[in-house]
Amino acid sequence: MSARPTRLVLVRHGQAVCNVAGVVGGPKGCRGLSATGRAQVRRLAAWLAASGELRAASAIYSSPLPRARETAELLRPAVGGGGLVVQVEEDLAELRPGLLDGRPWAEVAASEALPDWDLAPDEPLGPEAESWTGFVARARAALQALADRHPGQDLVVVCHAGVIEAAVLGWLGSRRPRLGLPVAHGSLTWFERRGSTWVLLRGNDQRGVQSSPAMTPRGGPETPQQA
Repeated sequence: MSARPTRLVLVRHGQAVCNVAGVVGGPKGCRGLSATGRAQVRRLAAWLAASGELRAASAIYSSPLPRARETAELLRPAVGGGGLVVQVEEDLAELRPGLLDGRPWAEVAASEALPDWDLAPDEPLGPEAESWTGFVARARAALQALADRHPGQDLVVVCHAGVIEAAVLGWLGSRRPRLGLPVAHGSLTWFERRGSTWVLLRGNDQRGVQSSPAMTPRGGPETPQQA
């Protein structure tokens, strides 16, 4: 174990087309960033370049979904000296929506018996979809694996509101299955591993992005309320 702490900087992607359209944004439904989202990420990249906040990063990882990959590529010049290659990790994806992918959330809410995850977190979102419990376990394991792969280094992980909430739930502990944390588009959440303990250094840091209330949705997988 390295004497230097391992730091994970979790970056939520910029506003996405699926957020604005109110569409279930899995691999089928995600169409990358909106114009607003690209502007958010460019502001964040400029701020990071000027501040040097992520200059010491050794690696940059991304969810496989287009909105995260596009965000990571826009940020890459401002991370780790600009010479890093974005590495895609499949298990950093947002909750897998199964057969609901690509459908309008309004249609899904009207036609499907969606689970109440505050009461039944083990129920899948829909046919062939993950449950909240399964998603949290998968996302947390993916983040832990990255930390184990890079002991004593600073890592940038471009991901989703649900993945960030999974980290908080897994590493800080909670009796509740969900927290509903605010996670703004383009925000940074910093974790540091000290021995076997994870510490939250900074949460939902929006200094690099000028957010409005409409761009500061609740945590968890992306729903119409996060448009």
